[in-house]
Amino acid sequence: MPQFMMVYKGQATDMSEMSEEEGAAVMAKWGVWMEKVGSALTDIGAPFAPDGTSVVDDGSMGNAGAATGYSIVEAADMGAAQGLADGHPYLSEGAGNFAIDIYELAPVPLDI
Repeated sequence: MPQFMMVYKGQATDMSEMSEEEGAAVMAKWGVWMEKVGSALTDIGAPFAPDGTSVVDDGSMGNAGAATGYSIVEAADMGAAQGLADGHPYLSEGAGNFAIDIYELAPVPLDI
């Protein structure tokens, strides 16, 4: 079954800046989503540290984009993968500050 990477974008609040209760509430929302998605969630992923960098093809360095983490899911197609984002806690604010970019993971050509 095809796999899709969900890339989280937006200025997420660092868990270390939350109270214990706020952190527990955030993690509870993630738990609800993970239970809903079930076995389609093949890699829960991880948050990205805030100090990413970008290596450019001209040899220079730059700032990494706005990505803050990822997860990997399995779905029949892109539409089904998009459906798995329904109810995702990362999209709960509803103000347009957060997004999930979804990419199908293509096979690596082995005839190199």
